[in-house]
Amino acid sequence: MTAKQTILQLLQQTDGYISGQELSSQLNITRAAVWKHIRSLRAEGYTIDSVTNRGYRLLHSPDLLSPESILAGLKTHTLGKRVFCFASTDSTNEEAKRHALQGVPDGSLFLAEEQTQGKGRLGRVWTSPPGSGLWFSVLKRTCLSPLQVSNMTLITGLAVCRAIRAQTGCPALIKWPNDIVIGSRKVCGILTEMAAEVDKVEYVIPGIGINVNIPSFPPELKKKATSLQIEMGKPVPRLPLLLAVLEELEKALDAFEENPLAFPEEYRQLCVSLNRTVKFFRNGREHHGRAVDISSEGELLVQEEDGSLTPIYSGEVSVQGIYEESF
Repeated sequence: MTAKQTILQLLQQTDGYISGQELSSQLNITRAAVWKHIRSLRAEGYTIDSVTNRGYRLLHSPDLLSPESILAGLKTHTLGKRVFCFASTDSTNEEAKRHALQGVPDGSLFLAEEQTQGKGRLGRVWTSPPGSGLWFSVLKRTCLSPLQVSNMTLITGLAVCRAIRAQTGCPALIKWPNDIVIGSRKVCGILTEMAAEVDKVEYVIPGIGINVNIPSFPPELKKKATSLQIEMGKPVPRLPLLLAVLEELEKALDAFEENPLAFPEEYRQLCVSLNRTVKFFRNGREHHGRAVDISSEGELLVQEEDGSLTPIYSGEVSVQGIYEESF
């Protein structure tokens, strides 16, 4: 961490005042340098009290997504230890790909206040208005095979769902394979991309978009989309939610990489797609059935009207009552 990041972390960890001399000694910098960093933090919106002979005390932190604020509160071992923040970018997944070619380390975090070309599944556009959500991607370098990595989207969804429920109390659920919903509306989408050879994965990039503080949606999206602010009736601090997602994601991915075949039962418990009527397309034909389970490979198992069991591993699956009222 930089000196400014360390000062912010020390201020956050101290209940009362911490002296300028103590900060100077811990960081091995001059008192003048400490004061320079304090002024810089104040300019970013942090309210820091200063009292002669007592030192500095943090009174208020803004809902700011900066390397300093993220690193100061992060409790992970790897995820987010290298942070790239952008005021605006085309897509955080694209940023992660570009930086992957430059050799940035495993766990690097790419976050933007705004995406101009945010991506969803099947080539869709993901709307990412500035300052209103969490739009970020994580670069994962892994020893898993390309086949094993296919479950990473589901594992990421489980981590996001856990974090939203813990931080807000909202009854978030997972719509297989890559959406998080509250009620019948989408609050988060996940797009996972990877670079791989036949038997080797170079990297995997889970991209996550969470509608946090979007106050309203246009008429064409109102029935399909929601935000945490809409559900809570008040704005939701973004930084604590981001930190919670990263912590849950690291735990989930560590467990997954340790045993890729042990698909978490918790996913099934939180999956809103199960025990519902679903619609999907196979060989150009529309099929209907009831989603009854998820395989250890992450496939949605659908019992069709003729009694046959069909595993679905990709493509678009509509769930009755989620986004669509009826089929």
